[in-house]
Amino acid sequence: MYNNNNIFAKIIRKEIPATIIYEDDKILAFHDINKAAPNHILIIPKGCYINYHNFITKASDEDIAYFFKKTTEIINLLNIDNGYRIITNSGQDANQTVEHFHIHILAGKNLGPLLKDDNLLR
Repeated sequence: MYNNNNIFAKIIRKEIPATIIYEDDKILAFHDINKAAPNHILIIPKGCYINYHNFITKASDEDIAYFFKKTTEIINLLNIDNGYRIITNSGQDANQTVEHFHIHILAGKNLGPLLKDDNLLR
């Protein structure tokens, strides 16, 4: 069940400040306060979706397409021509810390390999 008191829901309601780089009636994009790269942006839908699976199965096809098209527009605004990484964590084993679907855009340096420990792949 979606928790209306999660930090992203509070940011959407403007109860907690954020450095917003884009907002409309459907999505919000803002700087992550715990940066993992020089450019670390979070993009969230304003709807009540817990994780990626919940978003894909519950949102309308139009809202899903809108979210990902706007994500592309935001990436273009960031001028991150050398590359970027899009990440979403879904569930406990992926270390999802906020139960509101969101994606991370990481850029601004060489991010290295996605998995550093070859044993994880076996």
